[in-house]
Amino acid sequence: MQQQTADPRYETSIVKQLAVEVWILFRIQFSIIREQWAFIFILASIFPFAILMFLHFFTVNPTEAMIVRIITGNMLFALVIMGMNVMAQEISFQKHQGHFTFYASLPIEKINFIFANLLRGMIVSFPSFVIMAFVGQWVYGITFTFSFWLIPFVALTILSVVGLGVFLGFWSPNMQLTNLLVQGLMMIISFMTPVLVEISELPVVLQWFSYLVPTTYAAAGLRDLLAVGYTTTVGMNMLMLLGYTVLSYTLILKKIHWRGEG
Repeated sequence: MQQQTADPRYETSIVKQLAVEVWILFRIQFSIIREQWAFIFILASIFPFAILMFLHFFTVNPTEAMIVRIITGNMLFALVIMGMNVMAQEISFQKHQGHFTFYASLPIEKINFIFANLLRGMIVSFPSFVIMAFVGQWVYGITFTFSFWLIPFVALTILSVVGLGVFLGFWSPNMQLTNLLVQGLMMIISFMTPVLVEISELPVVLQWFSYLVPTTYAAAGLRDLLAVGYTTTVGMNMLMLLGYTVLSYTLILKKIHWRGEG
């Protein structure tokens, strides 16, 4: 009697099975990126690049500290656009169009589906984030300090912002509210928190609000890391970004529904 061959897609080890699920789901997400890479590149780059050039023409004899704030601020603009704005709208669209019903029929864990979406958010956010760093140095004629700590710091920065966007997409009660919320948040986070300015220059109300958004800690840590290298302040900001990443991941797990309700 011929013995039945085990399906290699289903592993006996839980860890291997989770890895297989994440890999399959990530390939699905990556196929979407492959179809839209030109649009993603233009959308992620044009707004922060326009702001960068505008500030370059507008500011006269900026100090080095101001230049670092302008460049790192535009790096975070690109991240907010792709990691929060676009991810929230796309997940909200998929949810309300019933796309998640197909995933409900698959033998996969929701946690792996979330992880695959976070990986997709990292991939679409990372290129414009790096491009703004090199374009900014070229435009202003300065050189950043690159260290090993930049890798975990950038990863935590992207994950914390992408986590916020993915949560808004899964939480979304309807697409209209999602679009309105992310557009408003994008403008508030970009221009009314200490991304381009020092927190002491903002009104007290905005200073308190700034402590609630991850870009405040990302901007502060990124400025120090690129200007002088790793410091204790950078380490504290990394811990805050790790906390935001864990919090957003936990909230997503509670709010994700395969169907449109909730």
